Amino acid sequence: MSDSSSDENCSDWIFYKDRPEWADVTPVPQEDGPRTVVKIAYSDKFKDVYNYMRAILKSGEISERALTLTQDALRLNPANYTVWQYRRHLLKNLEKDLQEELDYIGDVIENNPKNYQVWHHRMAIVEWMNDATGELQFIEKMLDLDPKNYHAWKHRQWVLIKFNLFKNELEFTHRLIEDDIRNNSAWNQRYFVINFVNDFDEKVIHQEIEYALNAILKVTKNESSWNYLRGLLIHLDIGLLEPKVVEVCEHLYAQGKKSVHLLAYLVDMAIEKLQMERYEPSEETKVLVNRAKEICKELAEKYDVVRKKYWLYVLDAIETNTTALL
Repeated sequence: MSDSSSDENCSDWIFYKDRPEWADVTPVPQEDGPRTVVKIAYSDKFKDVYNYMRAILKSGEISERALTLTQDALRLNPANYTVWQYRRHLLKNLEKDLQEELDYIGDVIENNPKNYQVWHHRMAIVEWMNDATGELQFIEKMLDLDPKNYHAWKHRQWVLIKFNLFKNELEFTHRLIEDDIRNNSAWNQRYFVINFVNDFDEKVIHQEIEYALNAILKVTKNESSWNYLRGLLIHLDIGLLEPKVVEVCEHLYAQGKKSVHLLAYLVDMAIEKLQMERYEPSEETKVLVNRAKEICKELAEKYDVVRKKYWLYVLDAIETNTTALL
């Protein structure tokens, strides 16, 4: 938590300058220079705590009271990297119970779920303990609060790699995608797992293509599943022309589906096929390219107007490269 009026007015709070056990420490005020342009209006409590924090940093004191001071300082500013670093220094030298620290940082993260420094501190503690028991469950709890929390996902990937806990991760991503098929973070995590564990083995790629296509058939306008599909196809020599994918796309188009992602795929598919038959395009390819031109016009004028200039550029490029062929 950051400083608040409730903290400031807490009746049992005693300023460090008034605590007898801190009488031996001379506080160090913040040095803002001789010409402060915009002076920050720190509360009296904030200035008091950080004046003593700077004094402890300066002296290098290793003590229980210094550890307590870091906790007060971090309650006021949980993003202060220097204080977190010094807290880790104290924990190590005081040989503190790291499980207690893990419980503490868990509470801090729940109040500051998108703070880089708190997640970094948790990573350091887990690494010191060399034990990830319960870690994936903690991260899952945080993702329940915000399924797209970048810091939680980054920490999860670190835990998976560090402790080789990939066994049930695809099932985890599946549950998240089932809950919200548009959860781009879950799709990204699935891609990360396939990459790290299977290194895009061709058999796995085809299994995942089926998975992506099933998702696309459920929600044709979902950009996440289309991006996942394209990410898989770049690892196949045949690329966008993979037969099963082409079949599904043609089926959707025949049904009158006008998803921007579907239309864009058909354009790119035609271009890729033309590049493969650059000098002697087949009649089928000519048909696909002519359709791609019409789709570019539709995208520019109706379905993806925000990128009108892009689609007109693509249309011009197709026409320029096919004038002598079609």
